[in-house]
Amino acid sequence: MEGKENYDREEIFSKSVRAGRRTYFFDVRSTRAEDYYMTITESKKFSNDDGSAHYKKHKIYLYKEDFEEFAASFKEVSDFIFEKKGREVISNHSNDQVHEDNSEDNSETSSEEESVSDIKIDDI
Repeated sequence: MEGKENYDREEIFSKSVRAGRRTYFFDVRSTRAEDYYMTITESKKFSNDDGSAHYKKHKIYLYKEDFEEFAASFKEVSDFIFEKKGREVISNHSNDQVHEDNSEDNSETSSEEESVSDIKIDDI
């Protein structure tokens, strides 16, 4: 098994997307051969009973030979979800406001909102 130093490689470039309690990090790192790859990390904030916070993280490693297929599949799945369920969030939580997908509401979006489908591999 390779050493921990592979996981702590210097970040070349980083971009983050905040989404409620989650933050997604897109980081460019360098291989031993000095080629680049991407890590995508989901970090989710949780509160402890004493009020302090802790984070759970999930990470994937994406290598440039897989970028095109990954981006195409990501777009295909995103488009499917938007086509079938619209862009508005549907929630069953009693504390959350339930959003219905109708064409009148879709035209009113905040300039601060970023859609997942608006992120392009070229932007990262």
